[in-house]
Amino acid sequence: MKLALDEYAHLDSPFHRWDPRYKLVGFLALIFAFSFVRDLYMLLAMVVVTVTIYIVSKLPVSFMLSRLRYPSFFLLALVLILPFIAGQTIVMSIGPLDVHQEGLHSVLLIATRFLSILTIGLILFGTAPFLTTIKAMRALGLPAILTDMVLLSFRYLQEIGGDLRKMQTAMSLRGFQRHRFSLRGLRILAWLGGSILVRSYERSESVYKAMILRGYGHAPHPRGEFQTHSRDIITLGVFLFIAALFVAGDILCRSGSAVLLQ
Repeated sequence: MKLALDEYAHLDSPFHRWDPRYKLVGFLALIFAFSFVRDLYMLLAMVVVTVTIYIVSKLPVSFMLSRLRYPSFFLLALVLILPFIAGQTIVMSIGPLDVHQEGLHSVLLIATRFLSILTIGLILFGTAPFLTTIKAMRALGLPAILTDMVLLSFRYLQEIGGDLRKMQTAMSLRGFQRHRFSLRGLRILAWLGGSILVRSYERSESVYKAMILRGYGHAPHPRGEFQTHSRDIITLGVFLFIAALFVAGDILCRSGSAVLLQ
């Protein structure tokens, strides 16, 4: 399970050079502003801003596509189901199924916000080493226990993924075919899942004891790891301004729509 969110953290772009603390605040503000949008007229602006930020980040398109693959399955399920079950205004019929206008509206809104927010999140974690982002969270006041949990979870998701691949390879070499359905295959997969859970628990115990022996919990709070420049503050101001524009624009658009309906 190679998440490798910081695979391209070595690139040189304005976002790679941005102070991680200000970058975290600016991108989170933009993400919350995107989640606030409810009006369809704001979606085009959302897409334009997202694409522009991604181009400026200099991250390759393959980086985004490879990490949107699995979340897109969830989105595909909504696209296939929601237009047929949400709303009352019928725009067309496909056999016995009716496609509703409200469902199409919801699909367009959810899909655009989902992809935009996920892309912004990938840029946030992809333009700096993951450990640096964790330190920025700590510097902003997030409790140490939470930052440590995030770091360890990220690290051991990859470790568990590596163990899973090794076990699957060993099973394949012994003749197991996971694509063939059978009761014996289900029992083997259940054993595989249980073995992964037991190994994960044992490893977490070992890591915790090793951390305690090395003085975990008594280290001083790190200070002075980041240096602030005027460009960092200016960039943060730009992001906060864009986020405020999205919130204000959505409120104005919905207010105007309500007046027209009256």
